[in-house]
Amino acid sequence: MNITINQAAIESVILEVPDAAAAAAFYTAAFGLGDKVRVRTSEAPTTGFRGFILSLVVSQPSTVDSLIGTAVAAGATTLKPAKKSFWGYGGVVQAPDGAIWKIATSSKKDTGPATREIDDVVVLLGVDDVKATKQFYVDHGLAVAKSFGSKYVEFETPASTIKLALYGRRAAAKDAGVPHEGTGSHRIVIGGNAGAFTDPDGFAWEPHLASQ
Repeated sequence: MNITINQAAIESVILEVPDAAAAAAFYTAAFGLGDKVRVRTSEAPTTGFRGFILSLVVSQPSTVDSLIGTAVAAGATTLKPAKKSFWGYGGVVQAPDGAIWKIATSSKKDTGPATREIDDVVVLLGVDDVKATKQFYVDHGLAVAKSFGSKYVEFETPASTIKLALYGRRAAAKDAGVPHEGTGSHRIVIGGNAGAFTDPDGFAWEPHLASQ
């Protein structure tokens, strides 16, 4: 089935975890993302960096602090404390299931009352060859929104869906504050409407089912 470029979208991410009930409880308490992030039980072997970062983009620093605070209270580990940087304000935490989350804003100061509103959810894949993987996704119906050569690519996505971006694996691990080495399963499956396939770095896609 051919899918036109403007239809290709990620509707959810599925995290494969040792204890689905515990993971579901964590994500409800930490971020409240609803069905954008789902969990299912898996004992697939995995060690070290699993090759991806899930990013929550928000409007201001107080929202970053709120989301990181509830994540840590629910059992997450801080990898990078929230702080100001050249590009804005943000921090990185690791969920009890091992998934790495970055919560960030481009704003360096609050512009209104504190909220927990999330503007964008981004799946950042750390890949071996950014250019080759970019072409793979273009061939599967995603249009490029931003591209910085072999360093970073962001794809266009319809409103209210999850964004996809590519980064070199070493750069992604550095951004997360962890060593780049890792083996075994990524323990993430991307649910969308681009069909069922596995990309060059082993990240699997499957059709999104509203009832799954």
